[in-house]
Amino acid sequence: PAGHGRPPTLHAARIEGGARRDVTAMASADGACRVLSIQSHVVHGYVGNKCAVLTLQLLGFDVDAINSVQFSNHAGYPTFKGHVFDGEHLRGILAGLEENNITEYSHLLTGYVGSASLLREIAAVARKLREWNPSLEYVCDPVLGDEGKLYVPADLVGTYRDEVLPLASMLVPNQFEVEMLTDTKITTVADAFAACRLLHDKGPHTVIITSAAATDASNANGVILLLASTTLPQAKGPEHQQLVLSVPKIDAYFTGTGDLLASLLLGWTHQHPDDLAASIDAAVSSLQAVLLQTASTCDEATLGMKKPSSEGCKRRELRLVQNQSSITNPPAGAVRCRTLKEFQALSK
Repeated sequence: PAGHGRPPTLHAARIEGGARRDVTAMASADGACRVLSIQSHVVHGYVGNKCAVLTLQLLGFDVDAINSVQFSNHAGYPTFKGHVFDGEHLRGILAGLEENNITEYSHLLTGYVGSASLLREIAAVARKLREWNPSLEYVCDPVLGDEGKLYVPADLVGTYRDEVLPLASMLVPNQFEVEMLTDTKITTVADAFAACRLLHDKGPHTVIITSAAATDASNANGVILLLASTTLPQAKGPEHQQLVLSVPKIDAYFTGTGDLLASLLLGWTHQHPDDLAASIDAAVSSLQAVLLQTASTCDEATLGMKKPSSEGCKRRELRLVQNQSSITNPPAGAVRCRTLKEFQALSK
């Protein structure tokens, strides 16, 4: 496993537009938008909270971070050192926040969790936060594995399914994680949206499958598909409740992209609560800009190496600080979501 537990994954990084949106900080000036982010932390690099906190702060959110692990660096490096925290650790920190009456959160964001006790405690925290704020939006990245392989304890699957999903507002899994959570196999776009419906039934109003490889999609071997489904009313009409974004692949491996995307989606869906397509376009445009600039600093061999040296890992760390403007002002026209109906017409 790599990163906060999720291995490096193949990502697209082609930017097709040059104009930039005139977008600045989106959260309210009075500080009403406050995120509690529970995920991994590394001393060096940008995964987990190191990625999420900066991204959300640039988008205007106050962010309080609780670490699920504390590592020297992400686990894609040849070695790493650190600690994995348990539920008692989280319970103690939340007690301190509660005793000081500083638990007013508008959003909860969770990512990599390394222990079952911590995940169960996260569910307890989500329930408590929602008691205090019934409008709490919970964005959950259910980090389980990828490419057919689990890299967390197997009992976390059931805990996510039974205890966490009923509390989540938005779920941002990859295809393998959807298959694990729904006990289904996805080979077509129709399979993926059927799985989304199963997940909606468990709780989340919005499901965004961040990477899918449907065999019936046009040019399936050359693209990554992002598939989104929401039960929330959309300003552009009900057809915009099912969306597809097709992005060309590049032969490169990055770590932390899922953490960055989840943070961007939290930010932009807050800005566009009734326009999921616009939110995804903005989030993925920023992600692609960061990946493209990061890739430009690496040679081809470093980009494509599954198990690089420490120097190779260091070169592939996401260049967030150098790309702050791409986060606050996503390149306009870089990508465009289509409705499922539009995508099906183009795929014929």
